[in-house]
Amino acid sequence: DIWRLSHALRSLRTRARLSDFDEVGVDARGIRGGLQLVLEETSVQLFAVFAVVRPLGQRLTNAHETLIWAGRSKESRYTFNYNALKTGNDDIQMRSDWELPICTGHERLKGEDGGKAHPTQKPESLLYRVLIGTTNPGDIVLDPFFGTGTTGAAAKLLGRRFIGIEQNTDYIDVAQERIARIKPINSEDLTTTPSRRTAARVPFGTVVERGLLPAGATLHSKNRKIRARVKADGSVTLKQRDGSSFQGSIHKAGAHAQNTESCNGWIFWHYEEDTGLKPIDFLRDRIRAEKKVKSTA
Repeated sequence: DIWRLSHALRSLRTRARLSDFDEVGVDARGIRGGLQLVLEETSVQLFAVFAVVRPLGQRLTNAHETLIWAGRSKESRYTFNYNALKTGNDDIQMRSDWELPICTGHERLKGEDGGKAHPTQKPESLLYRVLIGTTNPGDIVLDPFFGTGTTGAAAKLLGRRFIGIEQNTDYIDVAQERIARIKPINSEDLTTTPSRRTAARVPFGTVVERGLLPAGATLHSKNRKIRARVKADGSVTLKQRDGSSFQGSIHKAGAHAQNTESCNGWIFWHYEEDTGLKPIDFLRDRIRAEKKVKSTA
């Protein structure tokens, strides 16, 4: 199956017709898999739905496809919008098993004879979720088995560019008509939930320096059973049972209080407001928002 994929790419010039799409996607047919490349200025990323092995004899019914995302090298990084998928799943981490409806009704494309235009047309909701999770607006997606353009339609809708490769002229015609009808989502509505890893770094000392939590302020655990006192240098102190004090960063102090190896102090520690306790992470977000406004002014 992998050989067939490579062979198809090598013989592209003679076997495949390139449509004049300026935009990318994946409709995996034949080998029950597909290849999707995300091309960015600094790296080439690989996203693939690899072939399902079909052994002879009795076996379990195949009920899933495997998604793989990877970087071109050890130095490159793949795109995985974890927070975007989690937010769309009601703030619950997205599972690896998805339940999506098959193509029916108005989404199912029909040929001139009234039959199915493509025997294995993928639902747009599948590619919508895949592209939200693994690409960013403006990325280029390559689909070497374009079929009737399901991924191209989803890519155009979501502001991604795509290149579609397909040798069946009937499929190409259907795909071109289909994609021409797609109206892209407004660019300002395409911003995905940002990842904490890509957000600007704000040390706790900055929160103290800005006076958002001055030296001497009290921090609480969520259940109020643990308290700490903010120091002028951005560290915090804990009173221990023997009367001594432990002093360290918000992370080390939180881990020490719980007797654990590590702790995210931004989430563990809370401060008091009129409406009750709030995670100190709220104060970090406030500073980040101010920085973002200044950078765009």
